[in-house]
Amino acid sequence: MLHELLIALNGCPGSMFVEDSAGNIKVVPNLPFIHPTETELLNRLCKLGSLYRKFQQFIRKHGHHPVPLTTPGTIDSADKVGQITDGLYVKAFANGLDMILDGYRESLIEVEQDILADPHLPASYLQSKLEYFQSLFPAVNNMIEALQVRQAHGCYLLEVIHSSSNSGIPSVKHQLHKILKVCHCVMYKQISAWMLHGMLLDTHHEFFIHKTKSPNKTVPTSQEDDDDLGLAGVTAKQLQKVMQLNENDSDMVASYERFALRPDMLPSYIPPRVANKILFVGESVQMFKNDSRITLKQSDSILKNKENNFAKQFHRLSEMEEFSLMTFEEIVDEIRACVAERLWKLVVEESDVFAELRILKDFYLLGRGELFLAFIDCAKKLLNQPPSVTTQHDVHSAFQQAARSVMQEDENLFQKLQIVIEGGSATKVPSTKTKSDKKSIDRGESAWNFTKLIYTVDWPLHILFTNQCLDRYNKLWRFLLLVKRIQLDLQNLWAGQMYKKQEKLTAFDRDKWHVRTHMAFLVDNLQYYLQVDVIESQYSILVDKINNTRDFEAIRLAHDYFLTSLMSQSFLLMKPVHQCLTEILEGCHSFCVLVNSIDGAPDQQESDRLKTITENFRLQSGLLFKILSSVRSHQSSPHLAQLLLRIDFNKYFTQAGGQLGGTVVAEVPASNHLPSSSRR
Repeated sequence: MLHELLIALNGCPGSMFVEDSAGNIKVVPNLPFIHPTETELLNRLCKLGSLYRKFQQFIRKHGHHPVPLTTPGTIDSADKVGQITDGLYVKAFANGLDMILDGYRESLIEVEQDILADPHLPASYLQSKLEYFQSLFPAVNNMIEALQVRQAHGCYLLEVIHSSSNSGIPSVKHQLHKILKVCHCVMYKQISAWMLHGMLLDTHHEFFIHKTKSPNKTVPTSQEDDDDLGLAGVTAKQLQKVMQLNENDSDMVASYERFALRPDMLPSYIPPRVANKILFVGESVQMFKNDSRITLKQSDSILKNKENNFAKQFHRLSEMEEFSLMTFEEIVDEIRACVAERLWKLVVEESDVFAELRILKDFYLLGRGELFLAFIDCAKKLLNQPPSVTTQHDVHSAFQQAARSVMQEDENLFQKLQIVIEGGSATKVPSTKTKSDKKSIDRGESAWNFTKLIYTVDWPLHILFTNQCLDRYNKLWRFLLLVKRIQLDLQNLWAGQMYKKQEKLTAFDRDKWHVRTHMAFLVDNLQYYLQVDVIESQYSILVDKINNTRDFEAIRLAHDYFLTSLMSQSFLLMKPVHQCLTEILEGCHSFCVLVNSIDGAPDQQESDRLKTITENFRLQSGLLFKILSSVRSHQSSPHLAQLLLRIDFNKYFTQAGGQLGGTVVAEVPASNHLPSSSRR
């Protein structure tokens, strides 16, 4: 009986120990020579044999054979609950399971030798020898069932094993950590290949880093307008091809592979901050190894030829019995520091990041004011109309003309700049606008609202000035350009006022020029606040941070903070203030259009229109004053207090009740009380 019991413990049923309908091995009931208490004991031992057979089936299926060539990340056609996708991690798990079963096999051999030496040993002896596995096997079985129920795949399998290993039984915890150690070896090899060589070895989609679609690639629209424009037989489709400058020049514009984290595959015991460091290092190493524009000076290893040393550290880490986050993060930080310093040299010293920042500041932040004054003059008539199929070509030509008139020494620079009409019919780039934006075009809004400045960032600064960063720069550019246009329109009105200063003023003229003075007062101070208090201040902080670090990641964080600060202090992230300023600027624009349209004495409709614009300006300026006054003492929004200081430096705004645009001439402050920008 004992020999047949040993066979049953090895997962093979016989005549006395048979398999029931549930697949479990049990002793045949009601045997006359076995006491009922012994039956219970034998069934308890047979449970080990049933579980051992289940483990062996799992190992044969997933472990001791090559991984089948199935579609990565999918399961078999049966698609049943409990089906586990094959992969490196599942195979490692099966091998680790087989490793801990070696102890069970050795125990069976030892028991067999004892039985051969003493055939009269009781079944309780076997129970005492195998008691260690009575707690281990159920825990392993529960873990396998958890893997099957969750259909665990790849690095997510590590999460299931790790949570199962948190047992209060030391023997169970120790054995499950052995399985986890084997699975960690696969992860360390993938991390090592990624961080040291920039190689993503993940044919089964198991790693917590994956390749994403490149955002740089554009897809032409499926439908193009072939209508004849009346231009000597030139169709809209042909004209679009001409206007899309350098769009298909694949030799000049490189496509870069993008990678991202897969949160569903990241084990919970690896923090996202560490995973992001791993992602950053691998992307940087891959860029150095795969980009053909690496010069001889730059061809030195980004890791300073320390790859072998780091590989040995990962090997030592794989030999540790338990995962140590501290040790793991120390190795990652050491590699990241090496890469970050090399990238700092490449970006700051070899690629002159300061020159690139000055370019972005000059164009996106209107640092070259003379350029955009010339551009506004050239493109005003084009962009005051709704966008058409020829708008983008004409506007880009106007921008080129304005750039050549003020930047004759920078021919190569403005060749990398282009103004496009985003969401308009003149662009082939897929529209990212919402339905409301497209309706805005249909309603006939001016093309100013859809302009976008495109700048081609040179390698390798594309890793710092990404497409997402340039999108944020464009939001700032649109708002700053709006303020500049309104300021210029109000100044042109002042020039017309000075031309007619010898003429006798009517009551309408006095009210009109009084409102213009208040509008110019507010817009001029807003412009000064944006350019001096916000842009120049934050730019100086950014330059200081770059000069005081040798870490590329610190530069990237400083630049992100710079952009966030600009958008916040320009009120693009504060909807109430931004909406109020937009209403004020639109009111100023309507005022300029109205004044320019009046030729001679105004009629009643024009007078009523002026009163409406003046009243709206008064209400919106009052709302702006209330918003700024309500938070000026809050430390969280010091920029609001700074703007309030600019527009209320002489307390005139306060004395006027927080409203501008009143039509009572006696309320106009003396010229020495207005800022110099409003004294014309």
